[in-house]
Amino acid sequence: MSLSRRQFVAAAGSSALLAGAALESTPTARGQETAPEDISQIGKTPHTRFAVNVEMWFTGLPFLDRIRETAKLGFPAVEFWPYDNKDLDAVRDLCGELGLEIAQFTAWGFSPGMNHPKNEAAFLKTVEEACEVAHHINCKKMTVVAGNIQPDRTQAEMLSQVTRCLELAAPILESANVMAILEPMNERVDHPGHCLYGSTDALKICREVDSPMVKINWDLYHMQITEGDLCGHLREGIDQIGYLQLADHPGRNEPGTGEVHYNRVLKQAFDLGYRDFVGLECRPLEGELAAARRVAAADIW
Repeated sequence: MSLSRRQFVAAAGSSALLAGAALESTPTARGQETAPEDISQIGKTPHTRFAVNVEMWFTGLPFLDRIRETAKLGFPAVEFWPYDNKDLDAVRDLCGELGLEIAQFTAWGFSPGMNHPKNEAAFLKTVEEACEVAHHINCKKMTVVAGNIQPDRTQAEMLSQVTRCLELAAPILESANVMAILEPMNERVDHPGHCLYGSTDALKICREVDSPMVKINWDLYHMQITEGDLCGHLREGIDQIGYLQLADHPGRNEPGTGEVHYNRVLKQAFDLGYRDFVGLECRPLEGELAAARRVAAADIW
């Protein structure tokens, strides 16, 4: 039997109403929807262990409250920048109470640069002090920065001095069982006037130093801007990677806001055997909860 167009539309409408009524009769449609999101599980990702950079997340809050908010989202660790402006006892105790690890902190920054001989003694003294700090707060890694350009030094001289400083620091680090992670920057967006960009020179330095306690803080955001081919360079440098950080580009926000396909990049790191923390050195674009969801989505493959 054939139906006219009017009869077909009427029949379809009746079917839709019946389907709607059936749906409304289910428990889900009677107010028993899927349980509200448990935000404490967002940071518990299946492959990658993320460390929230509490210098860039929750910036409207006091420092210790940033750590508390990190724990509420379920992330397993935090990282931060300088240690000398922190109440380290309070940070250590709070992280212990909340079950958070401190993935890494900054021991030596941009200035004065370890890329000049006049700063060598100060650098080594700071390394000794920072190793004690690391033990005190139960942390195993600390970032060191090569330094900004020294007007009276050539590029080769600056990088040679960085190598020398890390060679001299290696016995201190090995004795303390604390890893110094050297961080290359990017010149185009964030750090013009620095002396160390991309993976090539950093790999050369660390391979010359040849210490298990001197590796690279491989910030994928800086690497994307400087050299791209993130997965290829990860394969080539995995033996010298001590720590990974990330942010998307452009914007330096969380994964999923820029051009980097972080699902693929994080899978590459995982497949290469990387199991340490990945630092979230990124600015939440639309609030920390939305950023945490995007971070979790980047760990799906």
